Amino acid sequence: MKWFFLHWLTTGIALGVAAWILPGVTITSLPALAVAALVLGVVNSVVRPVLLILTLPLTVMTLGVFYLVVNGVAFALAAWIVPGFQVASFFWAVAGAVLVGLMSMFIGSFRSRERDRFRA
Repeated sequence: MKWFFLHWLTTGIALGVAAWILPGVTITSLPALAVAALVLGVVNSVVRPVLLILTLPLTVMTLGVFYLVVNGVAFALAAWIVPGFQVASFFWAVAGAVLVGLMSMFIGSFRSRERDRFRA
């Protein structure tokens, strides 16, 4: 359960920074940010794997570039579901998904180092 909250916090921080940096991504309040991080996690866990399987031929034909489109769709879907979380266009959805993914990976690398340090 602890890792769920850490992952939720990581996604929330990454989403907040993305909204701060990208002019096409808007989050109106802190509760909207918390709900958006939760919904984005659920969409990435449930919807995105289905989309990846359905679009696998396109992803292979484009050498993985279509994966950005799938991430953008998941990001836009989360923005559509959560009031107070808006994305201006599909371009900003892809840019937001890439930025949130990179930041989550970066923050997650510190978490895994911390976890590995205590295991040794």
